[in-house]
Amino acid sequence: MWRLIATSLCQRCQRVKALPLNLRPCATLSSAENQQTVEALYDLSVDIQKVRKLKGWVLHQSPAYAKEVGNLLQDMGASGSIVARILAAHPEAVLCHPEQMQAQRELWMSVCPNQKELVGIIEKFPASFFTSSSHNDNQRNNIAYFQRLNINKRIITKLMASAPQSFSRPVEQNEVMVRTLQQAYQELGGGEANMKIWFQKLLSQNPFVLLKAPEVLRENLLFLRDKGFSAAELLRLLSKLRGFVTELNPDTMRCTMAYSQDTMCCSETELRDIILNCPALLYYPEAILAERFEGLLGAGISMSQIRETPTVLELTPQIVNHRIQLLRAHRYDIKTGSLEVLNGTKKDFEMSYGKLQLRRERPLFNPVAPLKTDD
Repeated sequence: MWRLIATSLCQRCQRVKALPLNLRPCATLSSAENQQTVEALYDLSVDIQKVRKLKGWVLHQSPAYAKEVGNLLQDMGASGSIVARILAAHPEAVLCHPEQMQAQRELWMSVCPNQKELVGIIEKFPASFFTSSSHNDNQRNNIAYFQRLNINKRIITKLMASAPQSFSRPVEQNEVMVRTLQQAYQELGGGEANMKIWFQKLLSQNPFVLLKAPEVLRENLLFLRDKGFSAAELLRLLSKLRGFVTELNPDTMRCTMAYSQDTMCCSETELRDIILNCPALLYYPEAILAERFEGLLGAGISMSQIRETPTVLELTPQIVNHRIQLLRAHRYDIKTGSLEVLNGTKKDFEMSYGKLQLRRERPLFNPVAPLKTDD
């Protein structure tokens, strides 16, 4: 019995500690639901049951500003259904003080082209907009810093939305990582004229790159250089999608490279070429690679085909099998044809598949065949 009571108390303590009461220092948790909040959410057509199920603690907070949040969003052009979706997904928004909401609105509008676009961002990333007032100065300083770097406003907005931690922390931390990235780019042979474009692309593709430790980037580049990659090749890798070099560490790369080389029976030089074509080989764990190699081989694809088109390893076995079945329906033999048709996003594949389908349906024109004419 005592053990059961102790466990229950521990769980309750952990749940209370997890409550983000720092959203507003004056917020207090009552034993009963705040009926004003509940009624205001009902008036805004918010799914109360969803809120109770996922974040019921919000309904016990006092004071809360549900009506004010709804008015702010509607004033910005949000429809009733959008307001309801935002508050159902992120009910913590009702704990944000009206003055703080207005300050956030003005801050975001300094980089957002219009209120309609801002409403769209809030709908996708409500937690990034309804944030603590203690972050305002850091947000403002970081915005000013990226504007001094002549970073496109849309990219700044994307960073604020998808990686808000980059803007809530002191600007000095971002300055260190930006300098590290720029120095690495220049040391690997990148030109000054293209650095801004390269850096903007990197931020756009991997908004979290600034949150990584500068030491990680240096260690990973040194490791890859020791593995025989030239400066030009390292620059290619650094410029690849998602800035993946900052996501790795030498130990995992060493294991993955050894496994890939052994599985594909290739030399170190061949492995480097394969990695340059498919950097994913560096960051997929062995278990995932093993599953994908097995799936491809089981579908009748040869290892030599995989070496020629290693990007197929970026696809899950389920996606590969689904696409192969569609191709077979149009008599495309994946065992003898190119694997390139399998690659890409769903949209890319549909375009390739559509071209194959059109090619099968279109009648061949024989230029020397006599034309049929009416007598």
